[in-house]
Amino acid sequence: MAKGGFPGFGGNINNLVKQAQKMQRDMERVQEELKERTVEASAGGGAVTVIATGKKDIKEITIKPEVVDPDDVEMLQDLILAAVNEALRKADEMVTTEISKVTGGLGGIPGLF
Repeated sequence: MAKGGFPGFGGNINNLVKQAQKMQRDMERVQEELKERTVEASAGGGAVTVIATGKKDIKEITIKPEVVDPDDVEMLQDLILAAVNEALRKADEMVTTEISKVTGGLGGIPGLF
């Protein structure tokens, strides 16, 4: 075996370790940034709007007054659920996109991150 190399790694193990450490630092940075980044989703043609962070914290829910009907609370509940679920889906999508930029697609390996 050549000095400093391992068969199948195509190079020096130290370079592999350095790349892994850089990826870890980049992941930590992205995770911190995602705590502050937000997505917005709405339901009912904008009647209910939800803002969520990349960490899936709901930051804001806005309900247009004309949607509030005391005789149809169920419809309002459905609109809120739809907007929250869409915001969380968008947050997941944002996280996946940002993490794949750092990992180069390796984020799909279970247990890697």
